[in-house]
Amino acid sequence: MAAGVVSDASAAFLLSLVHDIVLGNVAAGMFKKDCTDLVRRIALFTHLLEEIRDFAASDHPHASSSSSSSSSWSADLAVALQAAKRLLSAASAHHSVNSPDGAAKRISFQFQCVTWKLEKSLAKIPFDQFQISEEVQEQVALVRAQLRRATERYGSLNSRKVSNAISQLPEKERSNTNHEISAKLDSIPESCTTLRHAADKATKILERMNSSSIPSVVCLSNEVDSKGQDYLAAKGAEQTKKPDTLVIPVDFLCPISLELMRDPVIVATGQTYERSYIQRWIDCGNVTCPKTQQKLENLTLTPNYVLRSVINQWCAKHNIEQPSGLANGRLKKSDGSFCDVSGDMAAIQELVSKLSSRCLEERRAAVAEIRSLSKRSTDNRILIADTGAIPVLVNLLTTDDASIQEHAVTSILNLSIFENNKSLIMLAGAVPSIVQVLRAGSMEARENAAATLFSLSLADENKIIIGSSGAIPALVDLLQNGSNRGKKDAATALFNLCIYQGNKGRAVRAGIITALLKMLTDSRNCMVDEALTILSILASNHDAKAAIVKASTIPVLIDLLRTGLPRNKENAAAILLCLCKRDAENLACISRLGAAVPLTELTKGGTERAKRKATSLLEHLRKLQQL
Repeated sequence: MAAGVVSDASAAFLLSLVHDIVLGNVAAGMFKKDCTDLVRRIALFTHLLEEIRDFAASDHPHASSSSSSSSSWSADLAVALQAAKRLLSAASAHHSVNSPDGAAKRISFQFQCVTWKLEKSLAKIPFDQFQISEEVQEQVALVRAQLRRATERYGSLNSRKVSNAISQLPEKERSNTNHEISAKLDSIPESCTTLRHAADKATKILERMNSSSIPSVVCLSNEVDSKGQDYLAAKGAEQTKKPDTLVIPVDFLCPISLELMRDPVIVATGQTYERSYIQRWIDCGNVTCPKTQQKLENLTLTPNYVLRSVINQWCAKHNIEQPSGLANGRLKKSDGSFCDVSGDMAAIQELVSKLSSRCLEERRAAVAEIRSLSKRSTDNRILIADTGAIPVLVNLLTTDDASIQEHAVTSILNLSIFENNKSLIMLAGAVPSIVQVLRAGSMEARENAAATLFSLSLADENKIIIGSSGAIPALVDLLQNGSNRGKKDAATALFNLCIYQGNKGRAVRAGIITALLKMLTDSRNCMVDEALTILSILASNHDAKAAIVKASTIPVLIDLLRTGLPRNKENAAAILLCLCKRDAENLACISRLGAAVPLTELTKGGTERAKRKATSLLEHLRKLQQL
């Protein structure tokens, strides 16, 4: 039962990583508690991985089928654990007395990134397929909750701890640090030569790759292809012992995430980072370069195409690529067999070549056909992407021809349905052009642009990039002024983007609260569900909470408690609870408006969630009356 063995070995490799982390960590320094907490949480992975290993090694009839889905989650978890291992080593060695003052902030941010990645990796594990016991599932749910809370706590980047550490530095240490940074900055080129500097550096890296001396650190890449995954599974236990484990050149690693970069960008200081991680750093209010601690003259992120090309060459050499299932004109089916698609590929390649035709009518016909093909099947989405159509379609988004623009954005939407294409679309730099279509395209193009942003934002790292691109104001505008379908597409995209904490403030500043209140009070009641759902996710944000109250939304929510549908009552109660927790003024307001009566009714006849929220609110009201 080979498939079962593969999953068994994957779990064994992950277990060995967990054991290495738990047994090898010696917590010390200013991050001692952070290291101890992270190790304690990772130790709780043990029972889960043991059950997966034992199930995969068993003769259970579903053991072999489970292995196909193990590839993605096990690779993601391996990457997260390796990043945690490197971070624990760096954090334990950090001493505030002799380290640059910005290093503490960077390490704190790395703890946020690692805890976030670990939680997302756990969320991908298919518990049902591995028949994980209820006890272990509860344990995993607890660990995920702890990791989520830790991620939110690190959202402030431990600012108090960092400032305390900096204030304790002797004056001499501070001046020496500033001198060292200034000396480094003298060697950084002016912003106009940043790209040339990056190109020169990437060329040197490429030269070193061709020599025997490659500076490297041991780690796993973000994605592992089918061959790499088989190797990871079959040789997992060996890999932790062998000195010749796959190494990644240190220049290819993001200084923040400590992982292989896929979308490297250059900041104003000339340093390169993975786009989603440096954007998250900026979203947290930081205006310095994490590596040099120099203040960023601007927050522009310039794609480092040269380094990306070099990394892609290295990945191709070591078979580290996302699998599309396509090889030598043959496409792998879901049952494992292959079918010959060379004829289809030739036809699609000819079609893609016509996308760049000088003849307008030929371009129109070609992009319309690409749209039609991309809608029909997953196989077509794979073949179209494999022929290099995505960058060409992205270029067509900026055309003046409305018909071509509509077809291009809809084709990209269709292609994004296939998971592997999402990263190709992002790497093609599609988001700014999609946002431009969202702002100024025809109504159909705007609708499909919003739907495309929703599809791309299903990947968590893309939520950060899309949020920083100016998409949110354009989506709010569509929410207010679009067609019925456009409003629904915008609402769906906004809800998904606002899952990321950094995007909630952007949505508030774009005027989303006014738009949502208008939807709640619309006599047609066609989008009350959507408005309440978005409000429920925004209400935990401080700025959103203030804006909701200022817009006089509370009376509308109480009215919905009385007259709304069961789902509407549930969300209204949840939003009111968020607004009234630790806020006596809002609590007194709902008391004056007579919320107790509909809340009491909700505790008797509402949904289970509604009953919990209503009961909690009534308890708060009772405590208020006792004061």
